[in-house]
Amino acid sequence: MRVLVVEDHAKLAMTVAAGLRQAGMAVDVVFDGRDALDHIAITPYDVVVLDRDLPGVHGDDVCRAVVAAGAQSRVLMLTAAGAVEDRVEGLGLGADDYLPKPFEFSELVARIRALVRRPGAALPPTLVCRDLTLDPSVRVAARAGARLSLNPKEFAVLEMLLGARGAVVSSEQLLERVWDEAADPFSQAVKTTISRLRGKLGDPPIIETVAKSGYRIGD
Repeated sequence: MRVLVVEDHAKLAMTVAAGLRQAGMAVDVVFDGRDALDHIAITPYDVVVLDRDLPGVHGDDVCRAVVAAGAQSRVLMLTAAGAVEDRVEGLGLGADDYLPKPFEFSELVARIRALVRRPGAALPPTLVCRDLTLDPSVRVAARAGARLSLNPKEFAVLEMLLGARGAVVSSEQLLERVWDEAADPFSQAVKTTISRLRGKLGDPPIIETVAKSGYRIGD
């Protein structure tokens, strides 16, 4: 999944981003509201983790802009104000969830994953195709009962392919959702990751290449 962290406290922002990347998410980071709006206008983020008290364009105005634009991005608002009335006000702006600071990082990850599950048809807790299973909540994938040793990118690619439920996923979609804005669009990152993933999945092959379209996992 693709996440935008909007937080003016640079150290906190980078710490949150590093933790989310470790959890297998592609993360971009900005430090003010104006930059956040510029990023949201270009990239279809799954979740925007938004500090409410931002310099320049306030977090409330960023949230209003996301809602007014009809963006598919879910907004998880962060703030040092944890009173009930502050939460009600934040949710009233159109935020999808609200987390007061300080927070437990595991709760932040769980809330982000819960937000991503909301749009569209719900995905089952465990993704299954033939003898391949993947549980996003505990980040475990296995084939024929044998646990797979996958790095974060390999896991994220496999999760996206299984979540597509047999539909073709293009290289561009994988690059956009699994990597962040620092990724070189002309790199071989997707092809290389798919190749490593196929090697770890073993035989019989389960990831299909669809000529000039992308990749799929079908029943």
